[in-house]
Amino acid sequence: MPIHLIWGDDYEASNREIENIIKKVIDPVWKSFNYSQIDGNDPKQNFRALEEIQSAPLGKGGRIVLVRRSPFCNGSSIDLANKIEQAIKLIPDNTHLILNNSNKPDKRLKNTKLIQKYIESNASSEEKSFTLPLPWDLYGQRNLVNNIADRLNLKMSNETIDLIVESIGNDSSLINTELQKISLLSEANNKILNKNEPQIITYELVKNLIQNNSTNALEIASLLLKGDRTIALNKIKSLLENGEPALRLIATLTGQSRGWLWVNLLDSEGNQDVKEIAKLTGIANPKRIYVIRKQIQGKSLETLLELMRKLLKIEASIKSGTNPIDSFKDNLLTESKIMTNNWNN
Repeated sequence: MPIHLIWGDDYEASNREIENIIKKVIDPVWKSFNYSQIDGNDPKQNFRALEEIQSAPLGKGGRIVLVRRSPFCNGSSIDLANKIEQAIKLIPDNTHLILNNSNKPDKRLKNTKLIQKYIESNASSEEKSFTLPLPWDLYGQRNLVNNIADRLNLKMSNETIDLIVESIGNDSSLINTELQKISLLSEANNKILNKNEPQIITYELVKNLIQNNSTNALEIASLLLKGDRTIALNKIKSLLENGEPALRLIATLTGQSRGWLWVNLLDSEGNQDVKEIAKLTGIANPKRIYVIRKQIQGKSLETLLELMRKLLKIEASIKSGTNPIDSFKDNLLTESKIMTNNWNN
């Protein structure tokens, strides 16, 4: 009978919540019989999900039907809407329906009203949202890092948190992965030194393990800004072949490009307050504004927008399954009149 409505663009946090529900509800021995994952992009699978939630679990534990990219609160056919209204009444007590979507539920839809009303009247049902802070929300990004660190029982200074924000941004999955790696190294170092101390993550440790890779990516970003695409592509290929995650690399590049855009825009509006610009752009260290101004000197807004457009296309291409190096080549080597004219000036 329980329905779990889980939404938001923080995929790492959403998946963690889903995994917690699965561990709590399903007996591992019976998981192959009592767990179904449905692709909400497939209309046929959505109808199948509504049939499966009417089935009681086999053996011990409960049953879970998980609908990824759920359309039920974000737009569905009339037939599907009518079907869920009937199916909800027939869900057994120990069968759980998890509806997961990155988008916020559309409260105007009949389905959404029906599901949210059901959740409000059922104590074991719930709605949870997991959203990432916006790229310019520095306070939110700091809280994101702090919350992940707390969950991993890690302690770090505000300066260290700012360094992580500056190096990674609001990618919660990557923050979680990097902090886990740093935690393991810190724990190993304590054992070597026979120390039995709390896991304190130092600024130096983060700088050595995270910012080194970030620095390489920032060097590539500078090369792209200058128009040295062949050199940049060689460095990209080298990083990828040495195990650098493609999505982390593109996240750093887009983060740098976004910073250039914001500083360019704010400068063009006559804003000279470095601290104010840093706050608006989400840059942890205001001193970086001076560096960014030098980097983008002589570059037009059109050039910066075109570079950002290319980087976003690369990110979309990688996420769709294209080989990362091919994604970089196909997009970065494509000429545009805007970029060619500005690089030649």
